[in-house]
Amino acid sequence: MLIVGLTGGVASGKSTVSKVFKEEGAYLIDADQIARELVRPHTPAWHELLRVFGEEILQPDGSVHRKKLAALVFSHPEKRAVLDRLLHPRIKEETQRRLEEIGGRDPGAIVVIDAALLVETGSHREVDRLIVVQSSKTCQIERLKAREGMSPEEAERIVAAQLPLEAKVKVADIVFSNDGTIGETRGRAKELFQELKRLAAEKRKGG
Repeated sequence: MLIVGLTGGVASGKSTVSKVFKEEGAYLIDADQIARELVRPHTPAWHELLRVFGEEILQPDGSVHRKKLAALVFSHPEKRAVLDRLLHPRIKEETQRRLEEIGGRDPGAIVVIDAALLVETGSHREVDRLIVVQSSKTCQIERLKAREGMSPEEAERIVAAQLPLEAKVKVADIVFSNDGTIGETRGRAKELFQELKRLAAEKRKGG
């Protein structure tokens, strides 16, 4: 089994890359999706969030209002640290469970772990290859404005709150530069997946 970590800055385009990898045959473990599942109403993590952040982070149906929570934690680093301590051990545990399940079913699998904080949590040390998707700050801000309807100031704040991209690039095995169109991104992601297939075959042979 080849385990590939996929990370990058906010709005860098890594979701497009991970989608292509999945279409090409990879198993995808999406840390953000796991986080969403962990905080469904009345789960242990949901109760913890309410205790720490209060009911103002909830939508009328009881689900977590992710934009409100994001705005709160990006404005207060100490609150973000609390959120990280609450969620990351649970995300890591569920990721490991899924890896073991996939490995049991398909020992030759290529598994992609898509996680924004892979480097920050140190989990990048546990993968066979780390891919960092990088994009210029200008592109990140423009994408956030278009995708989330954010003001330039909000977008700037979210980009600035993340670990500098250079720190992620330093530990990357593969850097995927992504300032182009979605079509260009998809084409290059397909090419990169062929390289991952070659690496997976080498690992199976013990190379």
